[in-house]
Amino acid sequence: MTLLSAPQRPGRLPVPELLRTGGVHCAYQPVVELATGEVLGREALLRTPEGSGWGSPLDVLDAAEADGLLGDLERAAMSRAISDAALASGGAAQTLFLNIEPRTLSRHLPLVLETLARRAPNIRVVVEITERALALDPAGMLDAAARLRSVGCAIALDDVGVVPESLAFIPLLAPEVIKLDLQLLRTLEDPETITVAGAVRARAEATGARVVAEGIETRDDLTRALVLGADLGQGWYLGRPHRDLPPGERHAGRLPRPHAPLGGRSTPYEIVAPRRAVRLAPKHLLLPLSRTLETAAVTHRVPPLVLGAFQDERFFTGPSARRYGRLAQRLPFVGALGTGRPPTVPPGVRWAAVDPTEPLAREWAVVVLGAHESVALVGREVGDPPPGRPGSAADDAREFEFAVTHEHGLVAEAAQALLRRFGAEGVRAL
Repeated sequence: MTLLSAPQRPGRLPVPELLRTGGVHCAYQPVVELATGEVLGREALLRTPEGSGWGSPLDVLDAAEADGLLGDLERAAMSRAISDAALASGGAAQTLFLNIEPRTLSRHLPLVLETLARRAPNIRVVVEITERALALDPAGMLDAAARLRSVGCAIALDDVGVVPESLAFIPLLAPEVIKLDLQLLRTLEDPETITVAGAVRARAEATGARVVAEGIETRDDLTRALVLGADLGQGWYLGRPHRDLPPGERHAGRLPRPHAPLGGRSTPYEIVAPRRAVRLAPKHLLLPLSRTLETAAVTHRVPPLVLGAFQDERFFTGPSARRYGRLAQRLPFVGALGTGRPPTVPPGVRWAAVDPTEPLAREWAVVVLGAHESVALVGREVGDPPPGRPGSAADDAREFEFAVTHEHGLVAEAAQALLRRFGAEGVRAL
């Protein structure tokens, strides 16, 4: 998520002075078990001193970025939260939910990991990543999530439901915690809200993820949160943010263990073929299946992601480009991969270059990942592609070992393996 830099206003304490004086601190709001009222953990919210002239935390983050001090500001806030938790806990288990800016995770991840590594063993950390950040920088956010999990952090996907079309990103991140945007409590009668709630509930049942409803301000909000399928909640009805953590509080509620990363450096064929029946067919018989999977994506209940591996730029033909361009007008993320770069990539379509020497350069894949329905066609060419233009008799006769799967977990692994290749440049904001 990219934010515009905020200009320095008269009367504001400059960011370097905030850091020098140690004025950056946190307020802590409880995350509560709805069934029992027990506090599962507390979210650390960035604050600046009274009278410093800063209003929104986003303003000070923007100003820190403009000063080249974003990493330092985030480190100061994280360090303060970890220190406060250690002092208040008396050695008891503490769970901190930390909001770390996506731009910080993208640009200053080693600093974040170093800071988190210094926490005491009794401090559990849940790092919150927005679903919009994952759409804007898939490779960066997936890498950040994997490395955060490697140091024992869980991941929360925040603001879920702001853009219902991006629900397909939930299985990619496989979050341990899913935080429903506070607006969902106000729109429970809206069919889109019910769609979001159903997709989230399905993922929670499949993975054991905890679901947090944000913005619970009244008893009626609490009932609405339960209807949405939340088992955790935040909001003034459950507890306001406070500067100090309660001494000796123990956070012993259930929190899933951090998941292992999906996909890794494998290719879609390497992921799917060992676990599904592999068959042999020529290209001209696989083309109708491939195109049907692509075009059927727009009929899914929740718009899915579509990713296509084309081997080489020359196979991303004019008809392919037009087809993917139409998909990009309807779907949250459409990506294509191959060696080289086509002369024309339609607006909204992401292209990722593949090294001609790597295994993916021999693979043909169509991966459709949705919140409910998912499918992947993966193939590996037998032999080398013959010379000649696409659509020729020799091209149509090319043979592929192929497999098809509708198993959601396998499709998510294949999708993540491809999405790791898409960086942040030129991304279309949702």
